[in-house]
Amino acid sequence: MLDVSQMGLFVAASLVLLVIPGPAVLYIVARGIDQGRSAALASVAGVHLGTIAHVLAAALGLSALLAASATAFTAVKWAGAAYLVWLGVRRLMASDGDKVSVDGGVAPASLRRVFWQGVVVNVLNPKTAVFFLAFLPQFADASRGSLAAQLVSLGLLFILLGVVTDGVYALASGTVGRLLGRSRRAARASRWVTGGTYIALGIGTAASGSTSK
Repeated sequence: MLDVSQMGLFVAASLVLLVIPGPAVLYIVARGIDQGRSAALASVAGVHLGTIAHVLAAALGLSALLAASATAFTAVKWAGAAYLVWLGVRRLMASDGDKVSVDGGVAPASLRRVFWQGVVVNVLNPKTAVFFLAFLPQFADASRGSLAAQLVSLGLLFILLGVVTDGVYALASGTVGRLLGRSRRAARASRWVTGGTYIALGIGTAASGSTSK
């Protein structure tokens, strides 16, 4: 269904986009520094489950509706921004004693919460939906069969590549977080850095225009 040369070009273009840290990577790195590798990897899984929703939306044409409606785009954008700011404020208000390394043994319920927060963060990012609407069709060809099937295939390939690249960021940031966790002063700084990162991402999301990537 997909041309081999086009697929190679798609993989190359996707890797270039994925290795450049964006909001999702910053969110994952913040999780890793704050809670360790397990939380960062749970965030990777959650973020990319949310990405599947965007891929399906692009294949079904829902992203086009979102891109065409300024009201819908703005509503989703502000909901996502508010959620990120809420996560940041919640982290800043936590005591240093609340910071527990997931790698040291946190209940599975906490990892589930981190996972679902990753899902929500990505689903409520309308720019991700618009990105897939603009990016995936460049590598699809109507003469090769169903466009929807091609878009889903390309999207799933993009997600697979993203899991690998984001996984590297997760492991690296988790290692840094584990080292910082040995120092109370570093743990306090980590709380402020991660909380500030979430808030900055939220403000950046709210301030971004509907036409910017």
